[in-house]
Amino acid sequence: MNFISSKLFESINILKILAIPFSAFLSVIFGMMLLSFPIGLMVVFDSNIGGDINFQYPLSGIEQLGINDIEFFSDVTIGDVFVILWSVYAIFFVIAFFGPKNGFLQSLSPILYRNEISPSSNYLVAITKWFSILIFVSAVVTFAQETFGIKTMPPSVNNDLFQFFFVTLSPIPEEIGFRSLLIGIPVFLIYSEKFSFKHFFKSLWNPANNLNFHNSKLFFIIIIITGVLFGFAHIFAGDSWSEGKFAQASISGIILGWLYIRLGLIAAIMVHWATNYFIFSYSTLISQINDISLSESFYHPFLNTMELLFLLSGIISAAMVVCSYFISKKSESYV
Repeated sequence: MNFISSKLFESINILKILAIPFSAFLSVIFGMMLLSFPIGLMVVFDSNIGGDINFQYPLSGIEQLGINDIEFFSDVTIGDVFVILWSVYAIFFVIAFFGPKNGFLQSLSPILYRNEISPSSNYLVAITKWFSILIFVSAVVTFAQETFGIKTMPPSVNNDLFQFFFVTLSPIPEEIGFRSLLIGIPVFLIYSEKFSFKHFFKSLWNPANNLNFHNSKLFFIIIIITGVLFGFAHIFAGDSWSEGKFAQASISGIILGWLYIRLGLIAAIMVHWATNYFIFSYSTLISQINDISLSESFYHPFLNTMELLFLLSGIISAAMVVCSYFISKKSESYV
């Protein structure tokens, strides 16, 4: 019992040591996320990222969307859809900042001033933390694969404006499809104790708040299967990534699935948004300022510094998740 008690307090002390750098990294990343909103608008509406193609280009002209023959989209432009997507993400960001229980700054205060670790009651804290962990895990997977000569190559898109549009668009349909439908519906059918349309949609929006997970093994299996399908979709659907993306996307899908189960759709969408729009808004800005290609911008010192920031934040966040899990298990044993 004394051994368990000493290990428990040791883990708590580790969490306290990590608390200040954890909150510092999260605050910096939060600030960068906030700045990415005006940067994205500038990239789309006030730059020549697309060359001869700009925000007034019709949506029906993008072959990858497969809507060429649908008359409704003939008058809809890239700029129109981008503004709608941008507005949705901005609304989600504000919701995440203020809730679901405490505001972002209010949730960080106990960590900053009293070195106290408490369960996160703010979406944005969780979003920033899990985004960092996802980047860290992805980097480890990519490094391991490249050691064995497995490259991760993105799909070829013939226009940088199109590419930025696609990475901005994809989080919403992919999270609704892979998380709400492929995870949300099965867990509702398995765990729901009542059936109504209102309860059904509330459960799809936030499973943990509306369902009783009496057996976690089943939803873990669903999350893993959906994560693997998410990985396959990245290498087989349309203009796809190279095979090296499979492992990275599968693990990302599992992390997003877990986040969806525990915190709901808004958290999963915003972490996905961070890996897409957030990162690409800075990379496209760097490519425009320095007159280099989008692929070259990812090797720019500023982007390398961002990557290092995310990796350090991911390591600290992952360590805090592990310590918190260890503390919860040891506390149960101690009791």
